[in-house]
Amino acid sequence: MRQFNHVLCPIDFSDTSARATTYAKAFAAWYGAALTVLYVTPVLDAVDATVGLDEATRILHAASHAGVLARMRDAVGPAVEGDRTALLVAAGAVAATIVRHATALPADLLVMGTHGRSGFSRLFLGSVTERVLRTAACPVLTVPATPEAARVPPVVFNRIICGVDFSPAAMAALQWALELGRQSGGRVTVVHAVEYLHDVTPSPFLDRELARYHQTQIDEARERLHARLKDEPQTWCEVDEVVIVGRASRELLARSANGGADLIVIGAQGAGGVELMLSGSTSQAVVRAAACPVLSVRA
Repeated sequence: MRQFNHVLCPIDFSDTSARATTYAKAFAAWYGAALTVLYVTPVLDAVDATVGLDEATRILHAASHAGVLARMRDAVGPAVEGDRTALLVAAGAVAATIVRHATALPADLLVMGTHGRSGFSRLFLGSVTERVLRTAACPVLTVPATPEAARVPPVVFNRIICGVDFSPAAMAALQWALELGRQSGGRVTVVHAVEYLHDVTPSPFLDRELARYHQTQIDEARERLHARLKDEPQTWCEVDEVVIVGRASRELLARSANGGADLIVIGAQGAGGVELMLSGSTSQAVVRAAACPVLSVRA
């Protein structure tokens, strides 16, 4: 069984980060993990380059520091029995500060929103999230915004979609998808996309040998995926195997939208070569456009 021991959740008091906090608290409760909620006051790069983290933090006025902590307590909500939540205020370049604290804790899960708010407490989550995804060593759960009128839904993972390209990162992502499926008793759909055939349009004029070769590639992908999953117990969750021809990001997003997925799990680094599935651009496309949370996992 895989385990999360320490969850780090950066917030900026936006509605999106409030939703991210809900997921962070749920993960901490499920795994009995410690939870650190982090607020970062941005410091200009020119200043941040000339002072250390401790000195940058002293830029915060004591009254402002206390006010931020009070807002953080309101954002996190009341403690529950066995709660191991800590509130942390820091100053610095936002993405680098988040990753630095994730390493120092150490955190084995980062939970953050995909878009922040404007104004004094802006976290620049559009760009910050992508920088964190590129540099954080631990898995990162990105939580998208909901329509303003929508109520924050309960945290459930009844349907999980996991993209697999057989790279080390994708195999690590698959293990987490199966673990979360067992944790929630949900269904995990494992998807492998054969990208290098997606531009080929079936035609009666297509060379017969080429068509046979393409079908061989698809059959081999199915066999490889089935071999990886056949020994996985399905007593706690159901596992579906899907091999498709198409652009990975487009297929994952379409399946998650049409099937009402609660979570997408992907590798943060792809396999490369002709069977490239989860390249940086693919994972970025999924994180930017997904309507549900996305868990990005490194090898």
